Amino acid sequence: MSLTHLNARGEAHMVDVADKPESRREATASGRIHMRPETLALLAEGGLPKGDVLATARIAGIQAAKRTHELIPLCHALALSRVAVDFRLDEAEGCVEVTASCRLNGRTGVEMEALTAVSVACLTLYDMCKAVDKSMEIGAIHLDTKRGGRSGDYRREAVEPRPAPIVTGEGQAGEVSLGSRCDIASPCIRVKCLAELRERLGIGEVSVPLDSLERQDVAGLKAALKALDPRFSRLDEGRVLCAVNQVMAGDTTPVTNEDEVAFFPPVTGG
Repeated sequence: MSLTHLNARGEAHMVDVADKPESRREATASGRIHMRPETLALLAEGGLPKGDVLATARIAGIQAAKRTHELIPLCHALALSRVAVDFRLDEAEGCVEVTASCRLNGRTGVEMEALTAVSVACLTLYDMCKAVDKSMEIGAIHLDTKRGGRSGDYRREAVEPRPAPIVTGEGQAGEVSLGSRCDIASPCIRVKCLAELRERLGIGEVSVPLDSLERQDVAGLKAALKALDPRFSRLDEGRVLCAVNQVMAGDTTPVTNEDEVAFFPPVTGG
């Protein structure tokens, strides 16, 4: 299976759907916003200072679905025929469950529109209620169903609760160890080459011993990589971006044991 938003060179681009046949497309998504019991009670009673919270969040979700292409860079502008946003107040769980459904007759699906509607409706609930409860938490946003299109129908299966992580004793009191990123015994850094860069180098992932770095920053890591394998000299060919633990980084960004460092070409739109 390949990613349709990446071309043969690993660059991001907008998918051309002109040759696809039109068909009925539908999608539903849901999410939750957890809050204190007293906040939920005020919401149910209409006692919050900004007025009709649910009506405002519903309008916000519908507007967001219609403007998804302005928020998600590679989405198409769609003529939605239906958008519905609904809420369920769950006192037992202390949350508001938000659901959204979208529909059209067209050449591309509406999954992102449904997910965007849920996300913005949850954010609007937060905005409307934050005067009395800033500890609210948004989460569990996911696609529930999808109908139509070449890939066929989809229904989310019930997800079993994840088992609690095993405490290994490697962390401090009250911390849980999630395991090592590296596949060697000594302290190391996990390096990933992504998209077109992975194809150019012929290398996907590698662990670099921390003690092989003359200096513990990205520049020192690059030097160690070149000493490890001459193919890494191609990191200097053209513009290559870097992220340390999924945060954009430069040559002077420090690195340490168990860091994940990714190198990748710039993403270009289309």
